[in-house]
Amino acid sequence: MSRSRKIALVGNPNAGKSALFNALTGARQKIANYPGVTVERKFGRFVLPTGEPVEMTDLPGAYGLDPTSPDEEVTSKVVRGQFPGEAEPDVLVIVLDASNLEQHLVFAQELLSLGKPTVIALNMVDLAERDGLVLDPLVLQQELGVPVIPTVAVRRRGLADLGEAIAAAESRHAGPGLTDLGPTERRVAAHAMAEAAILSESKRHRLHARLDRLLLNPWIGPVILLALLFVVFQAVFAWANPLIDGLEGAMSALSDYVTSVLPAGLLRDLLTDGIIAGVGSVLVFLPQIVILFAFILAMEASGYMARAAFLMDRLMSYVGLSGRSFIPLLSSFACAIPGIMATRSISDPKDRLTTILIAPLMTCSARLPVYAVIIGAFIPERTVGWGIGLQGLVLFALYISGIIGAFLVALVLRRSITQGEASGFIMELPKYQLPRLKDMAIGLWQRGWIFLRRAGTIIFTVTVVLWVMLNFPKAAPGESQVDASIAGHLANGLAVVVEPIGFNRDMALSLIPAMAAREVAVSSLATTYAVDEEDEERQAVDLGNRLKNSWTLPMALAFLAWFVFAPQCMSTIAVTRRETNGWKWPVFMLTYLFTLAYLAAGATFWVATAAGL
Repeated sequence: MSRSRKIALVGNPNAGKSALFNALTGARQKIANYPGVTVERKFGRFVLPTGEPVEMTDLPGAYGLDPTSPDEEVTSKVVRGQFPGEAEPDVLVIVLDASNLEQHLVFAQELLSLGKPTVIALNMVDLAERDGLVLDPLVLQQELGVPVIPTVAVRRRGLADLGEAIAAAESRHAGPGLTDLGPTERRVAAHAMAEAAILSESKRHRLHARLDRLLLNPWIGPVILLALLFVVFQAVFAWANPLIDGLEGAMSALSDYVTSVLPAGLLRDLLTDGIIAGVGSVLVFLPQIVILFAFILAMEASGYMARAAFLMDRLMSYVGLSGRSFIPLLSSFACAIPGIMATRSISDPKDRLTTILIAPLMTCSARLPVYAVIIGAFIPERTVGWGIGLQGLVLFALYISGIIGAFLVALVLRRSITQGEASGFIMELPKYQLPRLKDMAIGLWQRGWIFLRRAGTIIFTVTVVLWVMLNFPKAAPGESQVDASIAGHLANGLAVVVEPIGFNRDMALSLIPAMAAREVAVSSLATTYAVDEEDEERQAVDLGNRLKNSWTLPMALAFLAWFVFAPQCMSTIAVTRRETNGWKWPVFMLTYLFTLAYLAAGATFWVATAAGL
């Protein structure tokens, strides 16, 4: 008795293969792993309209026959008949997403070049029509040389026609010429075929296509991305200033109220010099955090962020990475912890390790209060061109410095300890859409609450501990309280190390608690200057003015340079240890980041001093 013919469903991820497989096989299916690999396979039985039973397999989604992941390797070997213990498919059913036809036709051509009996299932035609795109399957059939059957798997539309095409597919082969095409030629051909197959399209669909041609242009696209980021950082200062002024006034009023109702003593000092001066100096930057995340959430919800990943893929390939690393690195702008955890999606272990090691160089939101207070104190609030604020320009430069630093480190790592070639990167582009205000509000509330929770827990705790260390033992008459304190003695020891790069004792002291959370550097400075200021009226002076009176501009610029490269909080180190299964790479990360921070701060201080700033 001859074996049942084997039918393989194959295509890009998200083409609707699983839905089509379920509609064809119903309950007559099983799930298991392929022999020797932990890649899931689904197989079941399907009876053709001729009465012939066939065995159907739903292969893992892939973007090409040159594998970049275990899933793609299984698919490639199965369709080529090279997988041990797996019979070669007798018929390939290539499933295409009608609403994303051009992208899916690239892989379809590669599959057709194998010359196997093939049928095309043009799936999800209802969703394409809903989005204003109507296609002609006969045009595709003529171009590809194999039957093209429109289907809507979830509504069981087109299944009978698909079964008839499969039954007759044994003698059908791909058209000539496909075997000679390279990746670039396939993409050009896919574009031409997709354009030819369009019967009609709505204005909305044409607009989205034009947007992609503009935003994904290899030359114009990066310029637009850079300009957008520039606008974001301008807005962080320009829009937030009135709100920050209001919060600073509220904190000052609260401090005055506590001073008026409580007698002089340790409790009042703790509340005014420790909690209000320390925690309050961080809380005032909540508007800037919210504005930054408003832009990030809007870019994600609109579909632009995925396109930014494609734009970055070309640039990242020069340093040995791919666009697959872009999403974890982008997440690290919010916090390095979720960014490092997101590297689990990177299949290449060396790509993943490199991305983990450079993630702390992305400027997380915890650094923003540090940048804001230093920029606000030392960079004049003036414009350097129409609508271009100098403060926003400096903030933009700090973020770009972190990105450039990350790319340079990645380049060195990929040429040395994580040596390897950049892996390929393909992902589905989401449709453009207007961000929903409700979703934006929820996202902003979550980010704001995380910031407030950190201020109420980590920053509060570290600030109180620091205040205690700054107030004991008590100074002798005429002696500086900070010099006499436990914290002062610790800072004096560290100051010897950082003095060559322009840091004074107070700056050195702020670096210690900043390892718990970057924002604590601000509260540390505020608490230090409040504790050492005996005149209660002068205690009310904002932190920015205190810094201007105590630091030079080269010192301030060196402090900013330090925080561009310095290691992130200990939580980041702990997550790195968990994701790399040991202390080897976290220790390496700490070592190279501290070295970079020291050298960057030193170079900045020495150059600025030599320039007479």
